[in-house]
Amino acid sequence: MILTAKRIPDWVAANSRILDLGCGDGRLLAELIESHGITGLGLELDPEKIAICLDRGLSVVQQDLNRGLSNFRDQQFDTVLMTQTLQAIRRPDLLLDEMLRVGREAIVTFPNFAHLKNRLQLGLGGHMPVNPQLPNPWYDTPNIHLSTFDDFEALCRTLGIRILDRDTANLSGQSTWLGRVWPNLFGEVAIYRLTKES
Repeated sequence: MILTAKRIPDWVAANSRILDLGCGDGRLLAELIESHGITGLGLELDPEKIAICLDRGLSVVQQDLNRGLSNFRDQQFDTVLMTQTLQAIRRPDLLLDEMLRVGREAIVTFPNFAHLKNRLQLGLGGHMPVNPQLPNPWYDTPNIHLSTFDDFEALCRTLGIRILDRDTANLSGQSTWLGRVWPNLFGEVAIYRLTKES
């Protein structure tokens, strides 16, 4: 399991309104409520994870992100989070647009498919990578749109999305100097803070 990057709380303002897409068991929302005093709402599809969120006292709604965010008003939130979910969405381009319609900023994380380990498994082993970053075999994975730093930044340019900050992390959530210098090769997890071009 990929841990939440430790950088995310630095990009969230105190007392802000947060929407967490694919919030899982609500660990990040609970952390931000405690540390930043945010008002948070999570969206999750898995009933078991929703039950854990409710046990934590979190506000959560069962919702399929592939259906969009039409139930939310423009700029209803200060920040929309989506950690380790983008690669499992049918149309990530449409959801990114929706995130920045309902929120002033977005924070997105995803596994970097161009990481050195993945390149070696694909290039030398001749098979799709299976490792702690991408633990499922190709035929049984929720990941349908694997991406790289370069691919994601090209998509942002196409959609008129401005990158406010970018960081990388390893699977423990720590940023490394190699990942910062050569993110597409050494960054295991991509972390972006985004807004719409004015």
